[in-house]
Amino acid sequence: MGEVAVLHSEPLQFECNDKKHMTEEGVYPPKSNPESLPGEESSTYDLQEKGYMEHGCQHYRRRCRIRAPCCNEIFDCRHCHNEAKNDINVDYKHRHDMPRHQVKQVICSLCGAEQEAQQNCVNCGVCMGKYFCDTCKLYDDDISKQQYHCNGCGICRTGGQENFFHCNKCGCCYSTLLRDSHPCVEGAMHHDCPVCFEYLFESRNDVIVMPCGHTIHKSCLNEMREHFQFTCPLCSKSVCDMSKVWEKLDMEISATPMPEPYQNKMVWILCNDCGKTSNVRFHFVAQKCLNCNSYNTRQTRG
Repeated sequence: MGEVAVLHSEPLQFECNDKKHMTEEGVYPPKSNPESLPGEESSTYDLQEKGYMEHGCQHYRRRCRIRAPCCNEIFDCRHCHNEAKNDINVDYKHRHDMPRHQVKQVICSLCGAEQEAQQNCVNCGVCMGKYFCDTCKLYDDDISKQQYHCNGCGICRTGGQENFFHCNKCGCCYSTLLRDSHPCVEGAMHHDCPVCFEYLFESRNDVIVMPCGHTIHKSCLNEMREHFQFTCPLCSKSVCDMSKVWEKLDMEISATPMPEPYQNKMVWILCNDCGKTSNVRFHFVAQKCLNCNSYNTRQTRG
Protein backbone atom coordinates (compact mmCIF):
# COMPACT_ATOMS: atom_id res chain seq x y z
CA MET A 1 0.00 0.00 0.00
CA GLY A 2 1.14 3.52 -0.67
CA GLU A 3 2.58 5.76 2.04
CA VAL A 4 0.93 9.04 2.97
CA ALA A 5 2.97 12.16 3.78
CA VAL A 6 1.93 13.88 7.00
CA LEU A 7 2.57 17.60 7.55
CA HIS A 8 4.08 18.57 10.91
CA SER A 9 4.01 22.18 12.19
CA GLU A 10 6.58 23.36 14.79
CA PRO A 11 5.61 25.90 17.50
CA LEU A 12 6.84 29.46 16.85
CA GLN A 13 9.53 30.75 19.26
CA PHE A 14 10.42 34.43 19.52
CA GLU A 15 12.04 36.94 21.88
CA CYS A 16 10.82 40.47 22.62
CA ASN A 17 13.20 42.86 24.40
CA ASP A 18 10.80 45.81 24.61
CA LYS A 19 8.17 44.48 26.99
CA LYS A 20 6.51 47.91 27.35
CA HIS A 21 5.06 47.70 23.89
CA MET A 22 4.01 44.11 24.08
CA THR A 23 0.31 43.55 23.40
CA GLU A 24 -1.90 40.53 23.75
CA GLU A 25 -1.58 39.94 20.05
CA GLY A 26 2.19 40.11 20.38
CA VAL A 27 2.28 37.44 23.05
CA TYR A 28 -0.41 35.32 21.47
CA PRO A 29 -0.25 35.88 17.71
CA PRO A 30 -3.48 35.04 15.81
CA LYS A 31 -3.67 31.50 14.50
CA SER A 32 -2.97 31.16 10.84
CA ASN A 33 -5.58 29.78 8.50
CA PRO A 34 -4.39 26.26 7.58
CA GLU A 35 -5.51 26.90 4.03
CA SER A 36 -3.08 29.78 3.70
CA LEU A 37 0.05 28.06 5.03
CA PRO A 38 2.91 28.38 2.52
CA GLY A 39 3.25 25.31 0.34
CA GLU A 40 0.24 23.49 1.83
CA GLU A 41 -1.90 23.93 -1.28
CA SER A 42 0.77 22.36 -3.46
CA SER A 43 1.31 19.59 -0.90
CA THR A 44 -2.40 18.79 -0.87
CA TYR A 45 -2.41 18.78 -4.66
CA ASP A 46 0.58 16.43 -4.77
CA LEU A 47 -1.14 14.12 -2.30
CA GLN A 48 -4.30 13.97 -4.39
CA GLU A 49 -2.22 13.21 -7.49
CA LYS A 50 -0.40 10.30 -5.83
CA GLY A 51 -0.73 7.14 -7.92
CA TYR A 52 -2.32 8.97 -10.87
CA MET A 53 -2.78 6.59 -13.86
CA GLU A 54 -0.94 3.82 -11.98
CA HIS A 55 -3.97 1.82 -10.85
CA GLY A 56 -7.08 0.35 -12.39
CA CYS A 57 -7.92 -2.28 -14.97
CA GLN A 58 -8.25 -2.69 -18.72
CA HIS A 59 -11.46 -0.67 -18.64
CA TYR A 60 -10.60 2.30 -16.41
CA ARG A 61 -7.58 4.01 -14.85
CA ARG A 62 -8.71 4.65 -11.26
CA ARG A 63 -7.39 4.56 -7.73
CA CYS A 64 -10.13 2.55 -6.10
CA ARG A 65 -11.98 -0.73 -6.32
CA ILE A 66 -15.70 -1.23 -5.78
CA ARG A 67 -17.72 -3.61 -3.65
CA ALA A 68 -20.50 -5.08 -5.77
CA PRO A 69 -23.89 -4.49 -4.09
CA CYS A 70 -25.30 -7.61 -5.76
CA CYS A 71 -22.82 -10.23 -4.54
CA ASN A 72 -20.74 -8.26 -1.98
CA GLU A 73 -17.50 -9.11 -3.81
CA ILE A 74 -14.73 -6.64 -4.70
CA PHE A 75 -13.85 -5.83 -8.32
CA ASP A 76 -11.85 -3.20 -10.17
CA CYS A 77 -14.97 -1.97 -11.99
CA ARG A 78 -18.46 -3.08 -13.00
CA HIS A 79 -17.21 -4.36 -16.36
CA CYS A 80 -14.73 -6.64 -14.59
CA HIS A 81 -17.62 -7.86 -12.43
CA ASN A 82 -19.92 -8.48 -15.39
CA GLU A 83 -17.24 -10.34 -17.34
CA ALA A 84 -16.47 -12.57 -14.35
CA LYS A 85 -20.08 -13.21 -13.37
CA ASN A 86 -21.27 -13.89 -16.94
CA ASP A 87 -18.41 -16.17 -17.90
CA ILE A 88 -19.34 -19.33 -19.75
CA ASN A 89 -17.98 -21.38 -16.83
CA VAL A 90 -20.44 -19.78 -14.40
CA ASP A 91 -23.75 -21.54 -13.87
CA TYR A 92 -26.37 -19.58 -15.82
CA LYS A 93 -28.52 -19.40 -12.68
CA HIS A 94 -25.82 -17.32 -10.97
CA ARG A 95 -24.97 -15.02 -13.87
CA HIS A 96 -25.84 -11.38 -13.36
CA ASP A 97 -24.81 -7.77 -14.05
CA MET A 98 -23.92 -5.18 -11.47
CA PRO A 99 -26.46 -2.37 -10.92
CA ARG A 100 -24.09 0.58 -11.29
CA HIS A 101 -26.28 3.10 -9.49
CA GLN A 102 -26.48 0.93 -6.36
CA VAL A 103 -22.74 0.91 -5.64
CA LYS A 104 -22.20 2.35 -2.14
CA GLN A 105 -18.78 1.15 -0.96
CA VAL A 106 -15.35 1.63 -2.56
CA ILE A 107 -11.85 0.61 -1.47
CA CYS A 108 -8.93 3.01 -1.91
CA SER A 109 -6.17 1.38 -3.97
CA LEU A 110 -3.44 3.27 -2.10
CA CYS A 111 -4.32 2.82 1.56
CA GLY A 112 -6.96 0.06 1.37
CA ALA A 113 -9.57 1.98 3.35
CA GLU A 114 -13.16 0.98 2.60
CA GLN A 115 -15.60 3.87 2.59
CA GLU A 116 -18.74 5.32 1.06
CA ALA A 117 -18.44 6.26 -2.62
CA GLN A 118 -16.86 9.71 -2.94
CA GLN A 119 -14.10 11.31 -4.99
CA ASN A 120 -11.38 11.71 -2.33
CA CYS A 121 -10.32 9.01 0.12
CA VAL A 122 -11.39 9.83 3.68
CA ASN A 123 -8.27 8.14 5.06
CA CYS A 124 -5.33 9.25 2.92
CA GLY A 125 -6.93 12.09 0.96
CA VAL A 126 -5.93 10.80 -2.47
CA CYS A 127 -8.21 11.55 -5.42
CA MET A 128 -9.60 8.16 -6.44
CA GLY A 129 -10.69 9.38 -9.88
CA LYS A 130 -10.21 12.71 -11.65
CA TYR A 131 -13.62 12.16 -13.19
CA PHE A 132 -16.21 11.14 -10.64
CA CYS A 133 -19.96 10.79 -11.11
CA ASP A 134 -21.88 10.44 -7.88
CA THR A 135 -24.93 9.14 -9.76
CA CYS A 136 -23.23 6.35 -11.71
CA LYS A 137 -20.45 5.85 -9.13
CA LEU A 138 -18.00 6.10 -12.01
CA TYR A 139 -14.31 6.81 -11.35
CA ASP A 140 -11.78 7.44 -14.12
CA ASP A 141 -8.37 9.14 -14.09
CA ASP A 142 -8.26 9.29 -17.89
CA ILE A 143 -10.22 12.50 -18.47
CA SER A 144 -9.09 12.67 -22.11
CA LYS A 145 -12.29 10.72 -22.84
CA GLN A 146 -14.21 13.91 -21.99
CA GLN A 147 -16.76 12.12 -19.83
CA TYR A 148 -20.06 13.70 -18.91
CA HIS A 149 -23.28 12.55 -17.27
CA CYS A 150 -26.43 12.68 -19.39
CA ASN A 151 -29.58 13.04 -17.31
CA GLY A 152 -31.69 11.89 -20.25
CA CYS A 153 -29.75 8.65 -20.67
CA GLY A 154 -29.26 8.30 -16.93
CA ILE A 155 -25.63 7.21 -17.44
CA CYS A 156 -22.24 8.73 -18.24
CA ARG A 157 -21.12 9.24 -21.83
CA THR A 158 -17.77 10.09 -23.44
CA GLY A 159 -16.84 12.59 -26.13
CA GLY A 160 -17.63 15.93 -24.50
CA GLN A 161 -21.08 17.22 -23.58
CA GLU A 162 -20.77 20.13 -26.03
CA ASN A 163 -20.46 17.66 -28.92
CA PHE A 164 -23.66 15.70 -28.23
CA PHE A 165 -27.36 16.26 -27.67
CA HIS A 166 -29.99 13.97 -26.18
CA CYS A 167 -32.90 12.97 -28.42
CA ASN A 168 -35.90 12.22 -26.24
CA LYS A 169 -37.66 10.14 -28.89
CA CYS A 170 -34.65 8.00 -29.76
CA GLY A 171 -33.77 7.89 -26.06
CA CYS A 172 -30.04 8.43 -26.51
CA CYS A 173 -27.27 10.92 -27.22
CA TYR A 174 -26.29 11.76 -30.80
CA SER A 175 -23.62 13.97 -32.31
CA THR A 176 -24.67 17.60 -32.71
CA LEU A 177 -24.03 17.12 -36.45
CA LEU A 178 -27.20 14.98 -36.53
CA ARG A 179 -29.40 17.35 -34.54
CA ASP A 180 -31.54 18.43 -37.52
CA SER A 181 -30.94 15.55 -39.91
CA HIS A 182 -31.24 12.20 -38.15
CA PRO A 183 -34.47 10.20 -38.64
CA CYS A 184 -36.00 9.51 -35.22
CA VAL A 185 -36.61 5.88 -34.35
CA GLU A 186 -38.20 5.38 -30.94
CA GLY A 187 -35.76 3.63 -28.61
CA ALA A 188 -33.15 3.42 -31.38
CA MET A 189 -30.32 2.61 -28.98
CA HIS A 190 -32.30 0.43 -26.60
CA HIS A 191 -31.73 -2.82 -28.46
CA ASP A 192 -28.92 -5.20 -29.39
CA CYS A 193 -26.54 -4.61 -32.27
CA PRO A 194 -28.07 -6.46 -35.25
CA VAL A 195 -24.70 -8.05 -36.02
CA CYS A 196 -22.95 -8.93 -32.73
CA PHE A 197 -26.02 -8.68 -30.44
CA GLU A 198 -24.33 -6.54 -27.79
CA TYR A 199 -26.71 -4.14 -26.02
CA LEU A 200 -25.98 -0.83 -27.73
CA PHE A 201 -27.22 1.57 -25.06
CA GLU A 202 -24.41 0.63 -22.66
CA SER A 203 -21.81 -0.39 -25.23
CA ARG A 204 -18.29 1.00 -24.87
CA ASN A 205 -17.66 0.59 -28.61
CA ASP A 206 -18.46 3.26 -31.19
CA VAL A 207 -22.09 3.25 -32.34
CA ILE A 208 -23.31 5.03 -35.48
CA VAL A 209 -26.71 5.90 -36.89
CA MET A 210 -27.54 4.57 -40.35
CA PRO A 211 -29.56 6.68 -42.83
CA CYS A 212 -32.67 4.70 -41.92
CA GLY A 213 -32.33 5.73 -38.25
CA HIS A 214 -31.33 2.33 -36.90
CA THR A 215 -28.11 2.02 -34.92
CA ILE A 216 -25.20 -0.39 -35.18
CA HIS A 217 -21.61 -0.76 -34.03
CA LYS A 218 -19.25 1.08 -36.36
CA SER A 219 -16.94 -1.95 -36.46
CA CYS A 220 -19.85 -4.25 -37.32
CA LEU A 221 -20.94 -2.00 -40.18
CA ASN A 222 -17.39 -1.96 -41.53
CA GLU A 223 -17.31 -5.75 -41.37
CA MET A 224 -20.59 -5.88 -43.32
CA ARG A 225 -19.09 -3.71 -46.04
CA GLU A 226 -16.06 -5.99 -46.26
CA HIS A 227 -18.51 -8.80 -47.08
CA PHE A 228 -20.36 -6.62 -49.62
CA GLN A 229 -23.43 -6.17 -47.46
CA PHE A 230 -24.76 -2.63 -47.93
CA THR A 231 -28.25 -2.78 -46.43
CA CYS A 232 -29.54 -2.36 -42.88
CA PRO A 233 -29.95 -5.78 -41.21
CA LEU A 234 -33.23 -4.57 -39.67
CA CYS A 235 -35.10 -2.82 -42.47
CA SER A 236 -33.01 -3.63 -45.59
CA LYS A 237 -32.59 0.02 -46.60
CA SER A 238 -29.30 1.03 -48.19
CA VAL A 239 -26.74 2.20 -45.65
CA CYS A 240 -24.78 4.42 -48.08
CA ASP A 241 -25.05 6.18 -51.42
CA MET A 242 -25.45 3.41 -54.00
CA SER A 243 -26.04 5.59 -57.09
CA LYS A 244 -22.78 4.52 -58.75
CA VAL A 245 -23.70 0.88 -58.25
CA TRP A 246 -27.14 1.46 -59.75
CA GLU A 247 -25.48 3.03 -62.82
CA LYS A 248 -23.33 -0.07 -63.31
CA LEU A 249 -26.41 -2.27 -63.02
CA ASP A 250 -28.11 -0.15 -65.71
CA MET A 251 -25.18 -0.86 -68.02
CA GLU A 252 -25.15 -4.58 -67.20
CA ILE A 253 -28.89 -4.96 -67.81
CA SER A 254 -28.63 -3.09 -71.11
CA ALA A 255 -25.86 -5.46 -72.19
CA THR A 256 -27.78 -8.58 -71.10
CA PRO A 257 -30.90 -9.13 -73.25
CA MET A 258 -33.52 -11.50 -71.84
CA PRO A 259 -34.49 -14.70 -73.68
CA GLU A 260 -37.59 -14.32 -75.84
CA PRO A 261 -40.02 -16.11 -73.43
CA TYR A 262 -39.17 -13.52 -70.71
CA GLN A 263 -38.92 -10.36 -72.76
CA ASN A 264 -42.48 -9.21 -71.97
CA LYS A 265 -42.79 -10.74 -68.49
CA MET A 266 -44.00 -8.17 -65.90
CA VAL A 267 -43.62 -8.48 -62.12
CA TRP A 268 -44.55 -6.46 -59.06
CA ILE A 269 -41.67 -5.29 -56.85
CA LEU A 270 -41.32 -3.53 -53.50
CA CYS A 271 -38.49 -1.02 -53.08
CA ASN A 272 -36.61 -1.41 -49.79
CA ASP A 273 -35.32 2.16 -50.00
CA CYS A 274 -38.47 4.22 -50.66
CA GLY A 275 -41.17 1.68 -49.81
CA LYS A 276 -43.01 2.11 -53.12
CA THR A 277 -44.38 -0.74 -55.25
CA SER A 278 -43.92 -0.88 -59.02
CA ASN A 279 -44.97 -3.07 -61.93
CA VAL A 280 -41.76 -3.53 -63.94
CA ARG A 281 -40.27 -5.70 -66.65
CA PHE A 282 -38.63 -8.83 -65.23
CA HIS A 283 -34.88 -9.28 -65.54
CA PHE A 284 -32.51 -11.94 -64.24
CA VAL A 285 -30.01 -9.36 -62.94
CA ALA A 286 -32.30 -7.06 -60.94
CA GLN A 287 -35.51 -5.05 -61.00
CA LYS A 288 -35.36 -1.26 -60.84
CA CYS A 289 -37.72 0.86 -58.75
CA LEU A 290 -39.63 3.32 -60.95
CA ASN A 291 -39.91 5.83 -58.11
CA CYS A 292 -36.33 6.27 -56.82
CA ASN A 293 -34.29 4.29 -59.41
CA SER A 294 -32.97 1.95 -56.73
CA TYR A 295 -32.18 -1.68 -57.42
CA ASN A 296 -32.56 -2.53 -53.74
CA THR A 297 -35.90 -4.21 -54.46
CA ARG A 298 -37.68 -7.50 -53.92
CA GLN A 299 -40.22 -9.26 -56.08
CA THR A 300 -43.64 -9.59 -54.45
CA ARG A 301 -45.69 -11.26 -57.17
CA GLY A 302 -45.90 -11.90 -60.92
